[in-house]
Amino acid sequence: MAADLSSAGQESTAGKLRITEIFLSLQGEAAAVGWPTVFVRLTGCPLRCRYCDTDYAFTGGKSMTIDAVVAAIRQYGVNHVCVTGGEPLAQKGCLELLRRLCDADHEVSLETSGALDICGVDERVSRVMDIKTPCSGEAAKNRYENIALLRENDQVKLVIGDRNDYEWAVAIERKYQLHERCSVLFSPVFGSIEPRQLAEWIIADRLPVRFQLQLHKILWGDEQGR
Repeated sequence: MAADLSSAGQESTAGKLRITEIFLSLQGEAAAVGWPTVFVRLTGCPLRCRYCDTDYAFTGGKSMTIDAVVAAIRQYGVNHVCVTGGEPLAQKGCLELLRRLCDADHEVSLETSGALDICGVDERVSRVMDIKTPCSGEAAKNRYENIALLRENDQVKLVIGDRNDYEWAVAIERKYQLHERCSVLFSPVFGSIEPRQLAEWIIADRLPVRFQLQLHKILWGDEQGR
């Protein structure tokens, strides 16, 4: 259920964003899984992960004022909002959008690659930060300085494609004691590894992490944007 971006408002504001889509669905990941959620997908990303399922958001999109984005979200009448991408923090106006959504009393989450500085994100936002595993092809771009900034209401996600990824992720979890900072989510790459295999590895090692399946993939498969 997507908002009509062509009829977005023309209110005057200093901030503008390039938006790929705004739509209503169920949150498929992290702490808010299952909640009806408005997704705001910002255009553009400096990473090119091998398993990316939103490459359609790399380019294009529509320029919208922050006022217009907030108004489009309001039309849906739900409390949860997820700002995602692409990589939303690649656009300077993202920080202002997050603040505005929190001021409007939304439950706000941010999905970010972890390759960019998260220190400017409003403390009311739940930051869901990827740490890129080797199978992504982008592990060299991880910004490990972000780990010290994580809070209890944040989450770290590691997407696992094979046994090497798993062992690498376990080493990162233990090195930084991620579970002492926030929730840690291990998720299988959709179609690359059997979810049961990853679950059994986690159980065998008694890891202090949450196994996660992408609910939206179970419900809608590879359908883009849902």
